[in-house]
Amino acid sequence: MELIKPSIGLIFWMSISFLTVLFILGKFAWPMIMKSLSEREQSIADALNSAKKAKEEMAALQASNEKLLQEARAERDNMLREARDTKDAIIAEAKNKAQTESNKILAQARETINNEKMAAITELKNQVATMSIDIAEKILRHELSRDEKQKSLMANLMNDVNLN
Repeated sequence: MELIKPSIGLIFWMSISFLTVLFILGKFAWPMIMKSLSEREQSIADALNSAKKAKEEMAALQASNEKLLQEARAERDNMLREARDTKDAIIAEAKNKAQTESNKILAQARETINNEKMAAITELKNQVATMSIDIAEKILRHELSRDEKQKSLMANLMNDVNLN
């Protein structure tokens, strides 16, 4: 029961030992502990600042990457547009050249056809004239094979010449 009701001597010596331990801790341990806590607090603050700085740098890099990506997309779109325009220009030029060549070939073909047509018509006229002369010659020989008919023809021709 004595532990439940401590005596004055026990309280005195306990108080002296507590104050001694408190003095020793205050003199030697607390400054070291406070210094360690301060250093720990400083290192945590530095780590937070470094993390914040790294986060800002990451955001800047991400923005830079996004900007580069947008520029690359814009450049790609520009190149595709230029390629499409070039393709359309080449196709249009090829169509124009083909149309010009086709018109030129058609004109030459028409001219050739007209020339051949005229040559054929001339040849046909020459053949018709030759055949007409041959036929007329044959008819005249047949008709003028007798002397009476020759004299009669001569008389008719002379009458015609006098009448005109």
